[in-house]
Amino acid sequence: MEFSEESVSIPFELKELEGAFTVPADLSAECTAVVLTHGAGGDMHARQLESLAHALARSGVLCLRFSCRAVNFMYRCRAYHTVVNYLKSHERFAPNRIFLGGRSMGARTAVAVCERMQRQKAAVQGVLCLSFPLHLPGKPLTYVERSRGLIALSETSVLFVSGTTDNLCEKRLLETIRPVMKTPSVVHWVKDANHGLKVRGRTEESVLEEVNPQIIAWVLQHK
Repeated sequence: MEFSEESVSIPFELKELEGAFTVPADLSAECTAVVLTHGAGGDMHARQLESLAHALARSGVLCLRFSCRAVNFMYRCRAYHTVVNYLKSHERFAPNRIFLGGRSMGARTAVAVCERMQRQKAAVQGVLCLSFPLHLPGKPLTYVERSRGLIALSETSVLFVSGTTDNLCEKRLLETIRPVMKTPSVVHWVKDANHGLKVRGRTEESVLEEVNPQIIAWVLQHK
């Protein structure tokens, strides 16, 4: 299935956020959409996000990526919530079902925005956490603070995609948190991958070819 891309500028406070729709060729009137954003040091053009957006669109799922380069967490949350509202009110692409997702800090932001939307009784189909930063590097005990948003979620499925050698998400700690969560969750562990999902001896493309089908299957299962 082919797709098209459409650049957009999303009004946010006193500025605009760079965004891009990746649109399936045969987008249905009752569509499913995934919102994606990047980590603290990147933008929406990160290869992982672009590749995933294209794969989703080829599977019939609309994707909206956006950039917000600020590192203040609350600012990022406000920006993300604004983007969700922009999508939900879009005259051409307003979806019937919505997933929130992000990479690293973007994943933390997606979780926080989902929690807020649940308090407002707004439906979210699922949250996609790419390389969720469960704790600070070398400080695993910070997982207590970082896990509170995950534990607060309810009725929204969560997919984690993490590397087994990620120094911001110790495998043992994430597997300790999951049974405490009130919402169903699954993890796809990428063997020997670091926080950037890079694996020595493997190309980035081969890792994406492993990860993207897992994400698409999960989205299609929960839409």
